[in-house]
Amino acid sequence: MPALKRIGTAIERTGFQPLIALFCLSSALVFAHLVEEVAEGGTAASDRAILLAFRTAKDPSIPIGPPWLLQSAIDISALGGFTVIWFLTIAASGFLILARRWRALFILLAAIGGASLLNTALKLSFHRERPEIAAHLAQSWSASFPSGHAMISAAAYMTIAAILAQTQTSKAVRIYLVSLAVLVTMLIGVSRIYLGVHWPSDVAAGWSAGAAWALCFWIITRKAAPETKDAEAALQKDAGG
Repeated sequence: MPALKRIGTAIERTGFQPLIALFCLSSALVFAHLVEEVAEGGTAASDRAILLAFRTAKDPSIPIGPPWLLQSAIDISALGGFTVIWFLTIAASGFLILARRWRALFILLAAIGGASLLNTALKLSFHRERPEIAAHLAQSWSASFPSGHAMISAAAYMTIAAILAQTQTSKAVRIYLVSLAVLVTMLIGVSRIYLGVHWPSDVAAGWSAGAAWALCFWIITRKAAPETKDAEAALQKDAGG
């Protein structure tokens, strides 16, 4: 028990960075494995089976579930779209500018802007066709692999959650923020499969690449924690004065 306590204390003092780095590496390895499997056609059977599981057996153009579920999937999918992601980015940037959190602002823009550019480069490199075995229930124009909604939403929501978590002293609040970001990202990815615009392996690759990218910037965010401490100290000084 004392040994476990010492390990826990060491992890806490380093800001969980070794653990975050491990998750980052694991996500990158998962993405690399998916790239290999997709290139060799190893995901074809599972992709088809999972995609069709979201459609009625008699007519693949009809998704399973009640009519409201389709509209919910469209609404959730929009949370990972260009308009919503960049609206949130601009809104968060405005807040960081007003709060004079310059390092956090740079991290936010670099994380989301970089993820967008990386996703575009990956799509152009693999140029995978969208699934045609089920009707597309949402508009799509770019290549299929990896899912841009899954990848960029992972980078955006997890980075924003990491920046917000740095402003909180409560561990429960920090866990809530990160868990909420992960949940939103997962729902966005599933909605893309439900709408028939992505193969499941596209979404899994988007999640893994986006998570690896976000976790790299999460480490940078924790390195920039002194900025948060300086801001908190200034607030305490103003309150005391």
